Amino acid sequence: MFITFEGIEGSGKTTQIQLAAKYLSDKNLPVIVTREPGGTDIGLKIRALLLDPEHRDLQPRAELLLYMADRAHHLGTVIRPAVANRKIVLCDRYFDATLAYQGYARGLDIDLLKTLHRLMFDDFTPDLTLLLDLPPEISLRRAWRQISAGEREAAETRFEKEAVHFHERVRAGYLDLACRFPQRFRIVNADRDLNTVRRDIQAILSHFLEARYILIG
Repeated sequence: MFITFEGIEGSGKTTQIQLAAKYLSDKNLPVIVTREPGGTDIGLKIRALLLDPEHRDLQPRAELLLYMADRAHHLGTVIRPAVANRKIVLCDRYFDATLAYQGYARGLDIDLLKTLHRLMFDDFTPDLTLLLDLPPEISLRRAWRQISAGEREAAETRFEKEAVHFHERVRAGYLDLACRFPQRFRIVNADRDLNTVRRDIQAILSHFLEARYILIG
């Protein structure tokens, strides 16, 4: 089973995905946590290129192809093998991030992105996507506070340094995708305290897995 966590910078994905993994592990379910970009050794090198704030002039198509290279290796070596072995894969970002960031925000053709995904990755799609949603003004304040406290990598702030209107387009893109694919998306209000968000996510996971005969009680 393949479950993704999506959202703009500072939405709490990284924290909540770890809490979700512990919740599932405590239920004796086989779970792994991974991320894009950077879910493999090769991916870490691609991640460094993509998130380096000194690379602000990286062209959108070059950015897209780097993300696709990371995904090709990640799918082949981590995600597909784990799913085939009946593990629950929790992934911090996936193809919806490509649509939101490179499509809705950067302006690359959405149909082109979907075609490339179909051709390169057989349209491999998550079973469930949790969208942690909150306004960019709040999320960016959170992100920069964490960076100042050393809780986030200062060397990975290329997107945090984008203008607020860029993040507004990303958020709008995510919300549009959630409206288009309501059977897969669950929107979680991330503008609340950590434990309230955690409980909501656990309830979503519990209901989703029980509906698929994976008992977690």
